[in-house]
Amino acid sequence: MTSTRPYLIRAIYEWILDNQMTPHILVDSQHEQVVIPKQYEQDGKIVLNMSPSATQALTLGDYAITFDARFSGTPMQVYIPTQYVLAIYTKENGQGMMFTEEEHNPSPDPDGSAPETPPSSSAHTAKKLSQPSPSNKGHLKVIK
Repeated sequence: MTSTRPYLIRAIYEWILDNQMTPHILVDSQHEQVVIPKQYEQDGKIVLNMSPSATQALTLGDYAITFDARFSGTPMQVYIPTQYVLAIYTKENGQGMMFTEEEHNPSPDPDGSAPETPPSSSAHTAKKLSQPSPSNKGHLKVIK
C-alpha cells in the first residue's frame, strides 16, 4: 500500500488554510534528497512556511513537496520528499499533525515524478492480482 503521509499532509494543509491560519512544516533535513537552504537548518531539521504568500508553484505530491521561495531575498527551488516531513501545523496555535517514522517510500525521479515501478514486492503482488488464475473464475452470470 502507498503511504498515508502525503494524503494527510494535503488534508491538514487545506484545513489550516480553511481556518485562515499559516501552515508550517517541520522537515528532517539530514538527507541528501532534501533540497532546502542549509544555512537555516538547526539540529538537522528546518521549519518552512508553506503559506500561499510565502511559496510559488507549490506542489504537494505523493512523493515530494516542491515549491519556489525566497530566503533572505535569494530565490530557491525547494524539494522535500514527503517521507522526510515530520510535522505539519499552524504557526498561530501549533495545531496540526506529527508523523512517526515509517518505512521509506521509493525515491522519485529527480524531476519530482513518481517512480517508474513500484517497490519489488508491490510489483510482484500487482502482477499476481492482474492475472486471473483458473481457480479464481467469476461466479456471476449474465441474465437477459
